[in-house]
Amino acid sequence: MSRIRLFISETYNELTTKVSWPTWSELQESAIVVMTASLIIGVVVYLIDLGFSGLLSILYSL
Repeated sequence: MSRIRLFISETYNELTTKVSWPTWSELQESAIVVMTASLIIGVVVYLIDLGFSGLLSILYSL
């Protein structure tokens, strides 16, 4: 039981003193970057899917 208590104590100490947490504005900026990248990747995958769909429909019609 003492090992568990020691583990929890050390974990709490590390999370409160050794970790540098981002500020609220940094979190917002990161979220915007992630959303923008996700949107761009989604559009690229959609366009590739449309291209392959058109290519396959041409191949199947032959």
